[in-house]
Amino acid sequence: MSVVGFDVGFLNCYVAVARAGGIETVANEYSDRCTPACVSFGPRNRSIGAAAKSQVVTNCKNTVQGFKRFHGRAFSDPYIQRLKSSLVYDLAQMPSGTTGIKVMYMEEEKVFSIEQVTAMLLTKMKETAEHALKKPVADCVVSVPCYYTDAERRSVVDAAQIAGLNCLRLMNETTAVALAYGIYKQDLPAPEEKPRIVVFVDIGHSGYQTSVCAFNKGKLKVLATACDPELGGKDFDEMLVRHFCEEFGKKYKLDVKTKPRALVRLYQECEKLKKLMSANSSDLPLNIECFMNDIDVSGKLNRVQFEEMCADVLGRVEAPLHNLMEQASEYQLKKEDIYAVEIVGGASRIPSVKERIGRFFGKELSTTLNADEAVARGCALQCAILSPAFKVREFSITDAVAYPISLKWNSAAEEGLSDCEVFPKNHAAPFSKVLTFYRREPFSLEAYYNTPRELPYPDPTIGQFVIQKVVPQASGESSKVKVKVRVNIHGIFSVSSASLVEVQKTEEGEEPMDTEQQATPEEETDQDETKAQGDGQKETEEEEEKTAPENEEMETSPEESKTEKKSDQPPQVKKPKVKTKVLELPIENSPQWELAIDMLNLFVENEGNMIMQDKLEKERNDAKNYVEEYVYDMRDKLHGRLEKFVSEADRDILSLQLEDTENWLYEDGEDQPKQQYIDKLAELKKLGQPIQERYMESEERPRAFDDMGKQIQMYMKVVEAYKTKEEQYDHLDQEEINKVDKMVNEAMIWLNSKMNQQSKLSLTVEPAVRVREIQDKTKELYSSCNPIVTKPKPKVELPKDNKAGEQNGPVNGQEKAPAEGTEKGTGDSTGNPPSTEPRPDMDLD
Repeated sequence: MSVVGFDVGFLNCYVAVARAGGIETVANEYSDRCTPACVSFGPRNRSIGAAAKSQVVTNCKNTVQGFKRFHGRAFSDPYIQRLKSSLVYDLAQMPSGTTGIKVMYMEEEKVFSIEQVTAMLLTKMKETAEHALKKPVADCVVSVPCYYTDAERRSVVDAAQIAGLNCLRLMNETTAVALAYGIYKQDLPAPEEKPRIVVFVDIGHSGYQTSVCAFNKGKLKVLATACDPELGGKDFDEMLVRHFCEEFGKKYKLDVKTKPRALVRLYQECEKLKKLMSANSSDLPLNIECFMNDIDVSGKLNRVQFEEMCADVLGRVEAPLHNLMEQASEYQLKKEDIYAVEIVGGASRIPSVKERIGRFFGKELSTTLNADEAVARGCALQCAILSPAFKVREFSITDAVAYPISLKWNSAAEEGLSDCEVFPKNHAAPFSKVLTFYRREPFSLEAYYNTPRELPYPDPTIGQFVIQKVVPQASGESSKVKVKVRVNIHGIFSVSSASLVEVQKTEEGEEPMDTEQQATPEEETDQDETKAQGDGQKETEEEEEKTAPENEEMETSPEESKTEKKSDQPPQVKKPKVKTKVLELPIENSPQWELAIDMLNLFVENEGNMIMQDKLEKERNDAKNYVEEYVYDMRDKLHGRLEKFVSEADRDILSLQLEDTENWLYEDGEDQPKQQYIDKLAELKKLGQPIQERYMESEERPRAFDDMGKQIQMYMKVVEAYKTKEEQYDHLDQEEINKVDKMVNEAMIWLNSKMNQQSKLSLTVEPAVRVREIQDKTKELYSSCNPIVTKPKPKVELPKDNKAGEQNGPVNGQEKAPAEGTEKGTGDSTGNPPSTEPRPDMDLD
C-alpha cells in the first residue's frame, strides 16, 4: 500500500512518500523536488510540470497555471471576472455554470473544467510517486488552504477521483505543517499538563494562512485559524511588474501589457529579481534581450526601493495575525503564552515580511521546518497514520471548522424560516451531531455559512438536503426524525443519515410511552461511532436533541439529552411495554456546484484517453529521437573508432544514407507515425550494424582466444603431471587421461587454425570465427575435462586402535591436556572413551 502526500500549490507542487522508516520528498524526472503547477496543451499531447513551464513563453495561450484559485467557483463569480483580464489564457463557462479553461488541444478548441486540469497535475504527481516507490499509487492525502469552502473542497476531491486517486483526507495546509512539526517532538507536555502553544504562519505564492495550535504528547489540536486568501508572493511580483512596465514605457516607449509573451517573460524575470533581493540589499539589474520589437531592455532596483514600493502590501501582513490572536483570546491565550512562531512558504523568505511578523509577536521567528516541503511531508505523515501498512507513533489530530455553519428550514409554527447554528467557528473537526425533528411529511434543510462577510466566496450556501419519506405516526401525531449532520475528514459538511422512529402499539391496545423514553441511546451511539471509524479518523460524537410541540416548531431542550433521559427514566415495570422501530430515510443531497456523477464519469474516461494519447505521442517522439540519435552517433563513429572496419565504398553509401535521413527528419519526417521511424531506423541498421559488430568482435576476440589458450595449457599440464606419475594425480584413470589428452590436442589444433585464418583477413570483412563460437568451444572443453582432472582421491581407513593425528606418548615431553569439561584420559564429558574414528575434515594423505 502506498503512502503519499501531495502539496498542490498555486505555483509549485511537492510529493512526499513514506519509505525506509521515514518521510522523503521525491524528485521528478528532472531530478528536481519542485514540480511547477503548470499544464500546457499542444497539437498532439499535453505537457505537465517542468515540460509545461518551458512552454509558458512559446505557447502562452495554451499553457495554464494559477488555476488553484478557480476551484468551486461560478464563471459569474466577481472574483473570476476580475481576474480574467490579467490572465494570458482564456476562461469560459462550463454547462453547469462553473469556470472552465479554453485552450487549443489536438488542433481543436476545448474547454476543460478546473477539476480536469487539476486532475492532470495530480496524474503527473502520481507518476512521480510511482517512479520513486516502484509500485502503483492510489491512496494519498492532498493539501488545501484552510480557507477553502465546501464547494472548493468537493472540487479538489473530484479532481483526485478523476486522476484515479483515493484521497484519504483533504488536509489543511497549516494543519499539515503543524503535524510535520509536532510528531517528531519528544519533549511535548503530558496530556494532563498545560499544552504547548505554537503559531504557524504560511505565506505562499497566492495565499496567507495562520493558525494557533495546542500540542500535548501524542495530540495536536487546532485552536484557531485566520487568513488573507489574496495576499502572497504574487502581490510582490505584481508590484515589480507594474513598476517595470511604467519604466519601460517611459524609457523605451513600449506598452508591455499589449504583448502577452513579453508580459510572461517580465513576470519570470521579476520573480527572479524578487528572490535575489531577499538575499542582497545592493542594486540588482534586470536585463531582457529581444524583449519587444527586437529591443533589449534593462533596469535596476534595490531592496529599500522594493520595500517602499510594496508598503501597501506589507501593511496587510499584520491583519490576519490580529484576527488570530482575537480568536485565541477565547482560550485565554496571550502573546506571552506562545512557545514559538514557525514560518513556512516561499514568500516567508522576504526580509520585510519576516520582520513584521516577528515584531508583532515580539519574538524571534523559528525556521526549523523546510519552508517549501513542510506541507507535503505533513500530508505524507497523515497518510501513514491513516494507512494500515505503516506503524506510526500515536498522534491524534483535531482540526477546526473555518467558518460557522448553520441550518435553516421551513417552520409551520411561525410560517417562515427557522435556523440553528450547528457548527460554530473553530469547532472541532471531523465531528458529527444528531438533531431531532418532529414532522408529518418530508422536509428540507438548507446548510449555509452564517458569516458571509468573513467568507472569501460570494455565495454562503453549502447545499440543500431533502429528508424524504417522512410520514406521521399511526395515531396521526408527528413522527420523530433523527438527522445526523457532520463535518467529515475533508472538512466537507453533509447530512449523512436520517431515521424515523416509528412507535408500534402494544397488543393490549394500551397507550404507548413517550418516544423520547423509548429511544435506545446505546444503539444510536454505536451507529455513530461505527460511521466515524469508517472514515479512518476517530471523530467526536455529539447528539443534540431538538424537541417540538405538536405545531412542529423546533426548540432546544437540553434537559432531554440522551444521558438525562436515561438517568431520569422511570422504572420499566411501572410502564406498559412499547415497541419502537427505526426506519432509515432516503436523503436527496444537492450541494452547491457539485459535479454530477455522469459528468464525473465522463471526465474520468477523458483523462484515461488523454493519458493514453500522451503515452502514444511519447513513444512516437522516442522513436523519432532514436533515428536522430543513430544518425549523429553513426556519423561520428564512421570517422572515428569504426573507420578501420568499413571499406571506402560502404562508408560512402552509409554516409549518404545518413545525410538523406537527416534531411528527411527535418522536412517530410518531422511529423510521421511511429512505425515510419521504426522502419527508417531498421534501414540504417541494416548497413551500420555489421560494421559495429565487426568492431565489437575485434575488441572481444583477443580475450576469448586468450581464455581458451589458458584452459588448454592448464589441462596439458595435468596430462603431463600424470605421465610423470606425480602423486597428486596418480589416482586418475589412464583411459580418462587419454581422453583429456585427445580433446586438448583437438582444441589446440582448432584454436591455431582459427587464429591463423583470422590473422590473414582484413578488418573490413566478416571474421573467420565469432567470439560466441570461441566461448562455446571453451565451455565445451571445460565441461568435458574438468570433472576428470578434479576427481578427488579415495579416503584411506586407519586402524581403530590408533587415533588419527594423535601420539600415544607425551608430546615434546609433556602430557597432552584433556579437553575442556573432561577428566584426564576419561574421554568426553559424558564419560565415553575417546573416539578413534577419523574426523571428516582430517587430511589422511
